[in-house]
Parts: sequence; structure tokens; C-alpha cells
Amino acid sequence: MTRGWRYLLPSITGSLFLGIFLTLSLFAGRALLRDADTGYHIRAGDFILETFSVPREDIFSFLSPPLPWTAHEWLSEVIMGWVHRVSGLTGLVIFFSFVIAMVYYLQFKAIRRLKTNIVLDLLILLLVVAASQLHWLARPHIFSLLIFVIWYYLLDRYQYEDKNYLYVLPPIMLLWVNLHGGFIVGFILVGIYLIGNLVEMIISQGTQRQGWKEKSVALSVTIVACLFVSLINPYGYDILLFPFRLISDKFIMDSVLEFKSPNFHEFMPFRYLLFLTIAILAVSKTRLNIIELLLLLLFTHMALYSARYITIFAIIAAPILVKQAESILSTISGSMSDSFKKRANNIAVIDASARGNIWPIAGVVATCIFAANGTIGYQFDEGKKPVAAVEFVKREDLKGNMFNNDEFGDYMIYAAWPKYKVFIDGRSDMYGAGRIKEYFKVARMQPGWEKVIEKYNINWILYNADSPLSAFLAERKDWRLIYADKVATIFVKHISANQPLINKFPNVKLVVDEEPRESK
Repeated sequence: MTRGWRYLLPSITGSLFLGIFLTLSLFAGRALLRDADTGYHIRAGDFILETFSVPREDIFSFLSPPLPWTAHEWLSEVIMGWVHRVSGLTGLVIFFSFVIAMVYYLQFKAIRRLKTNIVLDLLILLLVVAASQLHWLARPHIFSLLIFVIWYYLLDRYQYEDKNYLYVLPPIMLLWVNLHGGFIVGFILVGIYLIGNLVEMIISQGTQRQGWKEKSVALSVTIVACLFVSLINPYGYDILLFPFRLISDKFIMDSVLEFKSPNFHEFMPFRYLLFLTIAILAVSKTRLNIIELLLLLLFTHMALYSARYITIFAIIAAPILVKQAESILSTISGSMSDSFKKRANNIAVIDASARGNIWPIAGVVATCIFAANGTIGYQFDEGKKPVAAVEFVKREDLKGNMFNNDEFGDYMIYAAWPKYKVFIDGRSDMYGAGRIKEYFKVARMQPGWEKVIEKYNINWILYNADSPLSAFLAERKDWRLIYADKVATIFVKHISANQPLINKFPNVKLVVDEEPRESK
């Protein structure tokens, strides 16, 4: 191959990046906006950019006095707010498509340093990508995924290659703790490597023991340094307690959809990654070391406990599976096996010589041009979010406090804040079990639901069109339906103050979509 052609030939890593980026930004970008939490993150970023202050109290709900709010993702929200100001939701989709593509670009680069079979590497990573799509959203946790891959890579290089880049971790933690609550996983990861080295130090003798001791000391110092810099945030030490307060709230963990365990009755590539992990470990004769064992046990538990941790499990499992698969392959002999290994080696040689970085760069530039001239564009899905209903609210200038679906609250914040404030939104950690129970009491028409309506002086209700609550209110005389489409309904209390609206929209009927939706 001539030298010039090397710079036109894309590498597998670059092609992987380009494939994920173009698929998301050109074809599947709407999926990144399927959760309207993106909306309140944008508006939180707008608030911080306008006031140069990080909120310590709720600014989106009408509850008085305002609830204390730990905006632990404030730096992510600033970035999101700025990107949205410059390029709207389309720019935000492209931005997060780029970050997601970088996550798996960097992971494949990290795996290739192991010098294992490139075909196996690619197949395993493609399964990792498929399993991870469950939680690809235009939300702050994507920043955590990017940092997590880098963090994991640096620890692995220190552990297995004696490349000491631990001094980089505290500055990364300073950034991470202000971007997303996932920073706590960084501490967990360092802790697992520390435990692994301590165990090896205890069971080893002689010069080997000294090596394990030195690594244990270095990792201990790293944890202390990371703990120190993590205090540099708007909330001080309180932000370190935030993740534990959240996961210790059993009601929230059991009630909020994204915290629930994986639903294996649905199509879920995670199950195949889990089966592959079990199969490879069962067949491989190479024992896992203490660190690998702890990593797989902990993160498998986390993924089975809550579907939102599947992506982290996939990232953790990938290099371990690659090494174990390579170990199995090395014990297999025969013409087919030898041919497979030879072809994989040839592909690896060609890939190593490829320098075609121009293609990923060209893909990103072209996508930005398409977005700038309007060829591609993204908004929240009108078929699933209350886009038309919120425009109706603004046009008719509805007054008073509203009760709303939590997902609809996220969109209301995006489209109508600060004029309209919500009953509830996606910040379940801030509202707490008490407020969420009140929300469920009304949404599920449980005994005492009317007392909640009276307590918060609710004047109108914005809710799912196909929900039992909408059907229930449509049969009552003390509530009147003034707006309905396939997504949302709006009911107002049947009082004199609302009579002009009731008279203006006297014959509105429920419009039920055939496809049911589930609230978060």
C-alpha cells in the first residue's frame, strides 16, 4: 500500500466513530430527545448563564417555600444551555451524538492496546454498543460515560502496564464532580483497584509484595487527592452525600422507571451481553484476577438492579471479555481456527497502517453544515410530548396552579418557563418520596386525591390523553375538558373564574391514541 493511500484509508476505530455519529445525528437523533428531562437541563443552564449563580432552591415548581435543590449537574447544564442558545435542539443532538461516538471510539482504542484478536474485539464492542443504546439521551450522564471510559483506561494502564497517570485523575475528578453525580463511580473504581492490590499484597511474598504495596499506597493517595478536589463545587461536601441519599430512598428507586430493573420481556441486547459474559467465563481456563472479579460482580449487580447502569456494566465488561476470549481462542487449533487468526492478523496490520482521520472530521463538518442550512433538524416529538397542548396553554393564558404528568412537566419547563411553573418534573431526587406519593395519589385516583388538589390549589390539569386519570376526569362534573389531542388533555376546575374558557371550548372530547405510553 502506498504511503498516500494510508491517509485515505479509514481505520476501524474511525469508522466506528463515524458510524455511531452519523447514525445518531442524521437518522436517530430524535431518540436522544425521547426524554424531556433535556428541557429542564437546558433551562437550568440558561438560568446559570443569565445570573452567574448556581441555584440552591427550586426554580421550576410553584411549591412555596421553594424546595432545596442540589443542582449537581450544573456544569453540564451550562454546556447544554450554551449549545442550545447557539444551535437549538438540533445542535444539542449533534453535540451529544459526537460525545457518544467519542465514548466508544476511545473504548475501542483502549481495547486495541491489549493486542488481542481485532475481529473478536470489534464483535464484542458492537454488542457493547447495542446494549448501551438503552440510555443514550441528550442528558448530563453522557459526560459521565466519556469520563468513565478515560478513568477506567488510566487505571488499567497503571495496573497492568505500570504506566502511572494517576496524577491526572484528581483534575479529572474536579471536572467530573461538577458535571454529573456519576463521579461517585470514579471513587468506586479506584477503590476496587485498591482492594485488589491490598489483597495481592497480603497473599504475596518477597519483592512482589513490595510492588503491590507501592501500588496500594499510590491508589490510596489518589483517592485522598480526588476526595479533596471533589469538595471544590458549589455545594461543598454535601454533593458527596447526594448519590447515597438518592439510592437509599427505596420509594424513589422502586417508583421511577429508569431506576427499575431491566425488563427482559422487551428486546434488550443487554441479555445477550450478559449471556456472552457467562459463557466466556465458563469456558475460559484463565482465571479472573481479584480486580476483574470485583468489577464484574459489582457492575453486574448494578445493571440487574437498575437498567440505567447497563451502559456502565457494558464498558466495564468489554476489556475483560476481550482478554478472556483471546485466551480461549489461543487454546483452539485447527485449519478454521488458524485461518480466522491469520485473517484477523492481516486486518490488524492493515488497520494499524490506516491514517484516514479525514473521514471522521469530514463527517462531523458535513453534519454541522447540514444542520446550519436546515437540511437536518430536531425538536421534541409532537406525537409523544405535549407540544400542541403547551402552545394552547400559552395562547389561552391559563391561570393558576397546574397538576401535570412528570414528563410533561419537563417539557413545560422547556417551552413555557418562567411564566408557567410545574407541579412535578423529572427531578425526583429533589421532590422526594412525600411529593411523589402525592403525585401518584392524584395520578392513580387513590383515596385522598382531592385533598392533594385542594392542598396545592390546583386550577387546571395537564395529563396524558390515554391515561385513566383523563378518562376519570372526563366523567366528572367538577372538571371540564377544554383541550384534547392524541398526546395530552387539559382540564380546568368547574368554577366561575374558568367559565369563559369552559364556554369557549364546550364540546371537546377525549382523543385516545391506540399506542399506550408510560410515564416515567
